[in-house]
Amino acid sequence: MIKIEDLSKSFGSFYALRDINLEINSGDFWIIVGPNGAGKTTLLKIIATLSQPSSGSININGILSNKNKLNIRRQIGFIGHQSFLYNNLTAEENLKFYSQMYYLNNATQRIDEILKRVGLWDRKSDLVRTFSCGMQQRLSISRALLTDPNIILLDEPFSGLDQSAIDNFIQLFSSLISPDRVIIMTTHNLQLGLQLATHFAILSKGRIVHKDQTNMIDLSRFKDLYKELTGGAN
Repeated sequence: MIKIEDLSKSFGSFYALRDINLEINSGDFWIIVGPNGAGKTTLLKIIATLSQPSSGSININGILSNKNKLNIRRQIGFIGHQSFLYNNLTAEENLKFYSQMYYLNNATQRIDEILKRVGLWDRKSDLVRTFSCGMQQRLSISRALLTDPNIILLDEPFSGLDQSAIDNFIQLFSSLISPDRVIIMTTHNLQLGLQLATHFAILSKGRIVHKDQTNMIDLSRFKDLYKELTGGAN
């Protein structure tokens, strides 16, 4: 479903990513871990076509990422650090706005279905500025799911959330796992990532220094490997 070949991204003389190669298949749930500045967010943005690589390529369902971006973006739900929600609109109005961008059919029915799924249906007429951090994150997830994407990208989705909100998100993310879908998540929470994912990749200084299936490693060894390959940085 996603094939990344010899991908690099530079900002002037600084390389955020170097020679990234990954093949991700339908049904996979990958976590990308690594210290701050390792290139995790940059990689997700390039997969989402929000940023362009300096070299190399990404093939998504047979389409090169620099071709037909609208078609590719319809296949991708991206949840980043910023919510990109409109605080002076209601939850429902936010989703209606984004549904129009993608020419979504049956938008009203789809919006109601998703808001019920994330537990926000009873707050759909409330302004987003009245929402807690966790509620805004749930609405961001609702927006990402509007087109029923077969690729979901999660950039540190648990940042700033309390344990109760994290537990709710674990249940939600678990329900998104499907043989027809790819999920890629960046996280600093090694234990949670190992619990959810089928595969992992460790990034350090813009390079993938290790990748494997999560069932091939336990948490203690995962932490030791991470520390060994990254110097223990967060």
